[in-house]
Amino acid sequence: MKRFIARINTRMGFFFLLVFLFWLKTLLAYFADFSLGVTGIYQWFILLINPLATTFLLFGLALYVKKAKIFYPLILLIDFGNTLLLYLNVIYYREFTDFMTINTMLGYSKVNQGLSGSSLALTEPHDLLFWLDIVIILVLMLMRKIKMDQNPLPKRIGFQVTSLSALLFGFNLLFAEIDRPQLITRTFDRSYIVKYLGIDTFTVYDGAKTEQTSKMRSSATKSELKNVEKYVHGHYAKPNKKYYGEAKGKNIIIIHLESFQQFLIDDKIEGQTVTPFLNSLYHSKSTYSFSNFFNQVGQGKTSDAENMLETGTFGLPQGSLFAQLGSDQTFQAAPAILKQKQGYSSAVFHGNVASFWNRNNVYKNMGYQYFFSASYYDTSGDKATGYGLKDKLLFKDSIKYLQTLQQPFYAKYITVSNHFPFDLDKEDSNFKVPNTGNTSVNNYFRTANYLDQSVKEFFAFLKKSGLYDNSVIVLYGDHYGISDSANKDLAKTFSQDPSHFSSYGNDPADNWDDWDDTQLQRVPFMIHVPGAKNGGIQKQYGGEIDVLPTLLHLVGINSKPYMQFGTDLFSSQHDQVVAFRNQDFITPNYSSVGGTIYNNATGQIVTPTGALKKQITKDQKAATTQLTMSDSLNEKNLLRFYTPKGFKKVNSANYNYSDGLQKELAIQKKLGLKSTSMYSKNRDHSLEDLYKTDAPEATHSKSKSNRIEITNPDSTSGN
Repeated sequence: MKRFIARINTRMGFFFLLVFLFWLKTLLAYFADFSLGVTGIYQWFILLINPLATTFLLFGLALYVKKAKIFYPLILLIDFGNTLLLYLNVIYYREFTDFMTINTMLGYSKVNQGLSGSSLALTEPHDLLFWLDIVIILVLMLMRKIKMDQNPLPKRIGFQVTSLSALLFGFNLLFAEIDRPQLITRTFDRSYIVKYLGIDTFTVYDGAKTEQTSKMRSSATKSELKNVEKYVHGHYAKPNKKYYGEAKGKNIIIIHLESFQQFLIDDKIEGQTVTPFLNSLYHSKSTYSFSNFFNQVGQGKTSDAENMLETGTFGLPQGSLFAQLGSDQTFQAAPAILKQKQGYSSAVFHGNVASFWNRNNVYKNMGYQYFFSASYYDTSGDKATGYGLKDKLLFKDSIKYLQTLQQPFYAKYITVSNHFPFDLDKEDSNFKVPNTGNTSVNNYFRTANYLDQSVKEFFAFLKKSGLYDNSVIVLYGDHYGISDSANKDLAKTFSQDPSHFSSYGNDPADNWDDWDDTQLQRVPFMIHVPGAKNGGIQKQYGGEIDVLPTLLHLVGINSKPYMQFGTDLFSSQHDQVVAFRNQDFITPNYSSVGGTIYNNATGQIVTPTGALKKQITKDQKAATTQLTMSDSLNEKNLLRFYTPKGFKKVNSANYNYSDGLQKELAIQKKLGLKSTSMYSKNRDHSLEDLYKTDAPEATHSKSKSNRIEITNPDSTSGN
């Protein structure tokens, strides 16, 4: 022990101690938190050595410092910073099953509202081990059990360690390329970089890619649009005459079902139906319900889903388009198209702060007329969760603003109560949850049931107010609620409703694989058209990228002039290859996950040969091309060079989201007898009393406490 203490009381001994401890922490993350798909002794060997090169390199920077009072704080600071990067990736991975990119880090300020609550829910007991070594070392140094070595190291030591790290990285890269050729040049999945080269290398690699994108955006020219334009026009699917214009002139109400997955429809838990009202809509002949509709989001999660819905283009391969590029991006989005083609007003109702996901800037560039965010509602006390106003209150309190909106309107409701970590106050629900051993999975059913009740109350108002008959209501799930890492816990509930989950086979929790994860990427997509008789469940495969052309054709607007990458779900020419953001894809017959092909009918792995192999190659190319073309358009902001005939570019300076109600009332007054708002149609009487809710918070007085910080960037009063 004395020899050990004496060794770490030297600079090199202290250096090797920190390197060893950080290597152990990295392995802890690899084994306990990340799912890297490591197979075989060779890949395990690479995984064990990949942290060493960058750890030697970074920690070795301190070896060039002569003064002890600088050396020790510097190497500890490097240790702390690298541990922080590792731990943030652990937390991020638990929620998103992905790694933090530079874009994610840069956009943090635009998405951090409410994240503290979910981050706390993501912590695990073993997280203490990521920080314990630093605390112990600091304590031992303060107690002088570890002493500072005042003897400076020769310069050659620092150079030797740097050279060693370069040599180690070279061998690491060589071993990685042997197992995964063209790892750096053709990386489709971020987990490959981490598995073969480590977190630090991934962060540097992603930073270089981010800088490359920035340069590409600034140097883009109009000529680069030609290939994208050629692809979009060649991929266009003409509308189905049977449905084209069926909802023309009707109000469009979008209900964004937060974190809502398709399996919840018709599911039963603990003898209870989870979503009885949404089930009734799903099976209604007035609803076009899509049973094979998939989320296609990337790291932008909810913002990616919104982007696809509004623009018909994908989110970015890394980070959030809203957060990173949205402030100066050129859009040709649904609000502007509907306004210019058919005179629609537009508004968003959302109980979180306006700056979350940078919406206050993005919506202006999209042409949204109003944005009624958290500053317009009473979110005090227990009326909100960490992500905003509870859903029942959002729908109820929005009527004050909805009733003065000129018709026809395009209105989007973004719900939040079914957001991870799926917390809900006891007074809001008595829904009995299962016991899977995973609190988030258990509570997911309760918050989904609460969301179902919220939508039911809103529909009741639509019918009482007369708005129902003149509207088309679109409901969609934005992305998964249960992450891949928790799906095995979710599978424990399948035995409670075996017929509903029969496609997952026997003992799914014990036999879970990547195919099962892919099937759970289904989310609901329902278009409810009051009065329609020919609705029902649609079997065709599609995804969020297909929503906008489908919706435009339904209201009688041809999508052909616009740069949209999806196709009309009702069209006979609809493309049923559904691309995921990581370039996996699914078709009606098979799924491609990480290069492995599964038969959708059996869930079994198949080895393609002959005609099937050619078809899969063709479909993979189709998925890759669709994503690549969309990325080129968005990353280079190529829409600034393209304006469809009859379309006027959106000027964001024309929009301001303060005093929304006053602006609505001013327009209503100006129009006089020509006003088409619900308020005017009701002989200038409010319809707020028609809304009925059983939300207990509706009767609570306003208090000084608040679970979210209320701000409106457009407000001159600061709130």
